[in-house]
Amino acid sequence: MQTNNPKWWTNEHEGAWDRISDAMRRDWEQTKYDFELGGKPLDQDVGDTLKQAAGNQPIPPRNVPNPDPSGRWDDIQGPLAYGYGARMTYGQAYPKWNVDLETKLAQDWSADARSRTYPWGSVKNVVRRGYNYVASTV
Repeated sequence: MQTNNPKWWTNEHEGAWDRISDAMRRDWEQTKYDFELGGKPLDQDVGDTLKQAAGNQPIPPRNVPNPDPSGRWDDIQGPLAYGYGARMTYGQAYPKWNVDLETKLAQDWSADARSRTYPWGSVKNVVRRGYNYVASTV
């Protein structure tokens, strides 16, 4: 949808919009995917969107997922195992990842001491990957 900019729109507005539009587009694609309305699984969360919009994190090409922040096994093993175990525990009640499940898992994670080192927002996608891995192997 093409829009006509208001009279007050300046080159400064245009530059700011150009900087954040790609980050917001990725966020929108991830949101559609999360709600099973199409979209793409880009491992994009609000933290990524904000960092990308501010220019503090590179924006990957359009359909390429964000890389794992560290890529180190030691950093992702705990969240991955948490998701895997959560699927074994909650899989019958929640056969697909949804907002209710995510809320429950976020609360459980946040009550754990490791959340001080790895806040939910930084591990949510890895937990989800672990949760969905069980379903893909059954």
